Amino acid sequence: MKTKYFFTVSMDVAADKEDLFNEVYETEHVPYLTAVPGVLGATRSTVEPLRMMLAGEERVMDPKGEPRYSVIYEIESPEVLLSAAWAEAGERGRWPVDVRPFTSNRRHILRKVIA
Repeated sequence: MKTKYFFTVSMDVAADKEDLFNEVYETEHVPYLTAVPGVLGATRSTVEPLRMMLAGEERVMDPKGEPRYSVIYEIESPEVLLSAAWAEAGERGRWPVDVRPFTSNRRHILRKVIA
């Protein structure tokens, strides 16, 4: 594993802005942020219902309340998130005006890789 930290951003988006959200996130926002020095990569995902075996029983875990969309950024250190390059990249393109105002249930989590 190349990274020592994962920075996860999760959110919901207004239904009528979902296509724009995905277009801007994929073609602008993630590319701008992954070009920042110290950002090693990014993976986008959506939440899904979970069925699994646990303690010998099938369990169904309801993701109710969890944001639908997430992106996990692999970063070299937490300082990346405080850099001028990160701040500038996050405000480029259509994201701040055309998309961000239509997001909700936002969560930002930093995790340190321990093994």
